[in-house]
Amino acid sequence: MPNRQGDPRIAGAAPPILTAGSHQSKPHHRTTMDMEMQGMAMTSGTPWKHTLRFAMPVLAGSLLQQLYNTADMVIVGRFAGEASLSAVGTTGSFVFLFLAVALGISAGNGVVVSQRFGAGDEHGVRANASTGLLLMTALGLLSTLLGLAISRPSCELLLSVPDEILEETLLYFRIYAAGLVFQYGYNAVSSILRAVGDSAATLYFLMVSSILNIALDLLFVAVFRWGVAGAAAATVIAQLGSFAAAYIYMHLKYPVFHFGPGDFKWDGALARETVRIGMPIVLQLSIVSMGLSFIQRAVNGFGPAMTASFTVGHRMEMYLNLPCHAFHTTLATYAGQNYGAGLLARIRAGARQTILVSLLMTLAISALVWTFSSDIVELFGLGDTAADYCLRHLRAVALINIVLSIYIPLFGVFQGTRHSGVPAVVATGALGMRVLATYLFRHSSFLGCSVIWWNGIFGFGMGFLITWSYYLGGRWMKGAPEATTDVG
Repeated sequence: MPNRQGDPRIAGAAPPILTAGSHQSKPHHRTTMDMEMQGMAMTSGTPWKHTLRFAMPVLAGSLLQQLYNTADMVIVGRFAGEASLSAVGTTGSFVFLFLAVALGISAGNGVVVSQRFGAGDEHGVRANASTGLLLMTALGLLSTLLGLAISRPSCELLLSVPDEILEETLLYFRIYAAGLVFQYGYNAVSSILRAVGDSAATLYFLMVSSILNIALDLLFVAVFRWGVAGAAAATVIAQLGSFAAAYIYMHLKYPVFHFGPGDFKWDGALARETVRIGMPIVLQLSIVSMGLSFIQRAVNGFGPAMTASFTVGHRMEMYLNLPCHAFHTTLATYAGQNYGAGLLARIRAGARQTILVSLLMTLAISALVWTFSSDIVELFGLGDTAADYCLRHLRAVALINIVLSIYIPLFGVFQGTRHSGVPAVVATGALGMRVLATYLFRHSSFLGCSVIWWNGIFGFGMGFLITWSYYLGGRWMKGAPEATTDVG
């Protein structure tokens, strides 16, 4: 990354933003933090170069996650059978509900840390990181206990899991839930690293985790024949490995994050600020999870073949959405740093340039999915009926999901400027429309079962309109520090 040029608070930037209940810290020029994190700031230079450089490791890391999740499913499908594949896939929306908390609260902490970093406040960076790590550890332990307690009623009542795969579904989820604390810990550390501009490190952690997960999948599922239990155990061990690697790296790389056993300090005001920013993100992702749970319920109603097909089709959708989510994460950090430095015009320039890159990348992936859709379906060992459903699913979403690339990145702008409630509103409208369309048309001659993959037309169209209306209206700049016209 380019060297950091001067202090980001120049050019008319406002003083550091205060968190609830905190006291203003004196700015530090050329502090230890400045010297050890040179080149991490995104408050000067060409915006799209910063966002692309930051996003590529995030994108590569997300790709690795999807690859090892896909490998997990391929191995389960080929060595444990279609029923076991359906059991693993059915838990997806339920698992995402817990992941929503991990992603949302860690993202909230990352926004606060990035703003303190952009303002040059070393003490604020350290204090928020310490509180965030303690908060995420506690939430991870609570999530494990809650997941184990509600697993059966959720699978039976919320998801309507078919009886023939119920016990396998419960077994997979309960083992997975036991490792949630490692997932929460990893997300806490990675959000802190991204907040100070270090997105490349998480790629290496995920690379280790991916290799470990695939190797253990082959050993536990293909060799030992442990089925879904082996797949879940492999995932938990891989998550533990990625968390350990991330924490050790952060501790050794950055003196500002050297936390000994007695150095972790809990600050209730900082925790409340993290939760205040993170909860709308949790709400947004939880709405997504609940909406997908209702869609999963409709999917299960079409029988095991549709359940297996949707498991594969939904996984491929995640590949299509990699660019928009990577740039969403990127713009949250980019906007947070520039918001802390008072450079609002620079945020607008970065958003425009980043969305164009997001669109071009998504078009390329969509073309690949469409072209190789038949080959993709063959990988998973689906039966004839499930394979037919899946082929139609892939070709539909290769077209529909392009629209996500031109509005999801703006969620990062809203989150980085402390308007994280907006994505929750958009998610509510989009998912609500998708669920409504699914249940209205699932038995109609108009769409029938194909509404499972075409419902995005209704939901994503609404999401696009709400997001761009809010952005163009400029309301996301409300409450910002004194702005400048500088775009770096």
